Amino acid sequence: MPRFSANLSMLFDELPFPERFAAARAAGFDAVECQFPYAWPAQTLARALREHSLEMVLHNLPAGDWDRGERGIACHPDRVDEFRAGVARGIEYAQALGCERLNCLAGIVPEGVDRPTARRTLIENLRHAASALEQAGIQLLIEPINHFDIPGFLVSRSAEAVQIIDDAGCANLFLQYDIYHAQRMEGELANTIVRLLPRIAHMQLADNPGRHEPGSGEIRFDFLFDFIDRAGYPGWIGCEYKPLADTVQGLSWLHAWRARQTAR
Repeated sequence: MPRFSANLSMLFDELPFPERFAAARAAGFDAVECQFPYAWPAQTLARALREHSLEMVLHNLPAGDWDRGERGIACHPDRVDEFRAGVARGIEYAQALGCERLNCLAGIVPEGVDRPTARRTLIENLRHAASALEQAGIQLLIEPINHFDIPGFLVSRSAEAVQIIDDAGCANLFLQYDIYHAQRMEGELANTIVRLLPRIAHMQLADNPGRHEPGSGEIRFDFLFDFIDRAGYPGWIGCEYKPLADTVQGLSWLHAWRARQTAR
């Protein structure tokens, strides 16, 4: 049965971040993830995980200045040293939080840099990060992100990400498959998931349009969850969506899914 983690950067956002751990446990989650944990001391977050018996299954490497519109710096040729310092910081947090996966955001291609140069920079940075994370026992992931939400993002399709993984040639580099981004860019979700399953180390979900909870849009999640289960996906699926209203009320889809599984 699919295992769902609560993305605390987007769910329970009516609460201060450190209080979202308790809310996730109260809502029935066994695991959480987040985009960036770095604004809080690692030991504070580790204590929250222990207190509420939660597993941290994913967070991102540092991705530049998010508030200024940066969405990753791994493809920026002039910021390689900053990226590599971020790898060390990401490992520090992941080890403190017991997190076994870190996601790398490729970033928006910088002005004045051609795409081949940005791609080469990304691959070299991924090689460095994959090696450092492997020594720490942590998986490195790369995530395609749709170019409607983030124009200019370097990697927007599954095939592009897989080719980059192949070109990097790192055994410790995997695909993060975000159902929402994939639906916007390419559709064909079920067949793509089963074809790429050996490469996928983590999934995330949101419905389309709007990036809200399952059942709010066009994706047939009941079918897709059953399909993913039959395909044998062993990992987590992160609930990385913007609740339409109250987070807890918006989890009715998850309670209904669990009830159907129990009744089988």
